[in-house]
Amino acid sequence: MSYADPIERLVTALKRLPGIGHKSAQRLAFAILHQPRDESLELSAAIQEVKDKIRLCSVCCHITDIDPCRFCADEARDHGLICVVEEPNNLLAIEKTREYKGVYHVLHGSLSPLRGIGPEALRIDELLARVRAGGVREVILATNPTVEGEQTAAYLSRVLKPLGVKTSRIAIGIPVGSEIEYTDEVTMSKALEGRREV
Repeated sequence: MSYADPIERLVTALKRLPGIGHKSAQRLAFAILHQPRDESLELSAAIQEVKDKIRLCSVCCHITDIDPCRFCADEARDHGLICVVEEPNNLLAIEKTREYKGVYHVLHGSLSPLRGIGPEALRIDELLARVRAGGVREVILATNPTVEGEQTAAYLSRVLKPLGVKTSRIAIGIPVGSEIEYTDEVTMSKALEGRREV
C-alpha cells in the first residue's frame, strides 16, 4: 500500500537527507502534514531562504549571507592567524571556546582518494592564494583526527611549507576517530592551546 502521491514525494525527498531512512522520513512527512499550515509554510520558506541567500565567503569559504563573512570582516580578529577546518560546523565548535581570535578557512571536506576526493575538490587553492597574498604568520590545521583529516593535514603541511608560513596542527586532546563538531569547549580549547608545528 502506498500513500497519496504528495506524501510519497515528500517521503522520497526527506530520505535524501543524511541519516534519514524510510521510517524517519515517513515520521517527518506525517509530522509536517499534521502541523498547522503556517508552521509548514514557515519551514518551506526557511528552506527557500537558505537556498537563495546562503553562499560562500569570498575570503574564507565559510557559509554566509553577507560577503565577506562576519569573521573576515571583523577587524578585531587576528588576520595573520588562519585556522583551517574541514566543514563550517567545525568552525562553530572552535568559536564556542571563545579563545581563538584569528580567522578561518573552510575546506568543505577532506582528502579521500578512495572516494575520489582529491585536492582539486577542496578549497585549498583559495587558502594558498590567501597565504601568497602576504600577512599570514601561521596556519593552524584543525582537520578532524580521522584518517582523512590526518591525510589532509599532511598534504596541507607539504604545500604550505614552501610558502614560508608557520604551520601547526591542533594538539591531540580530541579523541582519534571523533569529529570536531562533537567536541566540548574545554577539550577544543586545550587542543588549540597545545597545537604543534608540523
